[in-house]
Amino acid sequence: MGSLDTPISAENGSAHATGHGKSPLTDGGTRAAPADSVPEFEPSKRRRSSMLPLEVGTRVMCRWRDGKYHPVKVIERRRVHGCGPNDYEYYVHYTEFNRRLDEWVKLDQLDLDSVEAVVDEKVEEKGASGLKMTRHQKRKIDETHVEGHEELDAASLREHEEFTKVKNIATIELGRYEIETWYFSPFPSEYNDCLKLFFCEFCLNFMKRKEQLQRHMKKCDLKHPPGDEIYRSGTLSMFEVDGKKNKVYGQNLCYLAKLFLDHKTLYYDVDLFLFYVLCECDERGCHMVGYFSKEKHSEESYNLACILTLPPYQRKGYGKFLIAFSYELSKKEGKVGTPERPLSDLGLLSYRGYWTRVLLDILKKHKGNISIKELSDMTAIKAEDILTTLQSLELIQYRKGQHVICADPKVLDRHLKAAGRGGLDVDVCKLIWTPYKEQS
Repeated sequence: MGSLDTPISAENGSAHATGHGKSPLTDGGTRAAPADSVPEFEPSKRRRSSMLPLEVGTRVMCRWRDGKYHPVKVIERRRVHGCGPNDYEYYVHYTEFNRRLDEWVKLDQLDLDSVEAVVDEKVEEKGASGLKMTRHQKRKIDETHVEGHEELDAASLREHEEFTKVKNIATIELGRYEIETWYFSPFPSEYNDCLKLFFCEFCLNFMKRKEQLQRHMKKCDLKHPPGDEIYRSGTLSMFEVDGKKNKVYGQNLCYLAKLFLDHKTLYYDVDLFLFYVLCECDERGCHMVGYFSKEKHSEESYNLACILTLPPYQRKGYGKFLIAFSYELSKKEGKVGTPERPLSDLGLLSYRGYWTRVLLDILKKHKGNISIKELSDMTAIKAEDILTTLQSLELIQYRKGQHVICADPKVLDRHLKAAGRGGLDVDVCKLIWTPYKEQS
């Protein structure tokens, strides 16, 4: 999407290109503008003042961290000091980008000359009843698809967006990282006034102040997640945490994850879940980089309920590793698996890449015909996921009442290249794990 250059504003001391700030002289010098020319600025100033404070729903251009102006919609406003119309800051959604970039901005970041009138949202919603769809509504539907709210009807989606529209926690400190959050998370009410939370990276207890964390770390005897280590390869380790045995840890992990997952439903009843926490290990302990959860008993063959790689550790192959690990557990169980829907935007991309690489690797090496059932048995990937993946790659045709895989080597190589590199490999020999049903 395009962006606008930073406009020059008369309010910051520079004049618009009107020629009224200074008058040129024949000798190249300047002289003060006549007194009667000054009021020509006043209509612009009065017009801007009359807009303030901006109403919720206003569309305006906002200066982002890249120094350029982008279109935003005002989601919420709050007083920062004083009682004047300028004494507000605004929570805005950048309409070009994902909701995770929503933030509070100061008035001086907004270009008031670009303000659009507030559109009546109720009028726009008429598109849902069969009238012509507005551009705004189309964008909302596009965002819904990307964010992974396909299971929500229009009313539920509006309720979700209203409840989660403003981030309550701006940053967290976890181990050696300070991390900007992406989304709202329903922390207990006593944390409503906290812009920053401090997490113990081992037990995941969270506090309001750095001093509290420092006192806690002196007493906390954990150096890894409170569960069984089921995998260790080099500096990577995976722990299985039972939500029933470690309820507080499971709940804190869900609070933490919700800060970075918009689609996630927060489970307070963590007894029904197992959490698989991936860590980088050093002499100080095992530091969480991401996790996935799965139901202990799933009638829908879900082998993964939620997956997250924390922002400081993204783009290192850990997400792909977690997905591969979930399928290795399914193989140990002798079952096929599939992730719980809906998937987040990042989750869907990761899974499509994983399915593509695994299936094409097999098709490249396999001689002769192979069925979707055989592929499913080999990979533990559910037949429906195999079918949709091969269809998206145009590698399958329907002939004489059955699906036929068309695996031209050159086409396979092209798709494999487009799918990118795989993640870190799971060394199955180092997975020491007993399925939950057998544990019981």
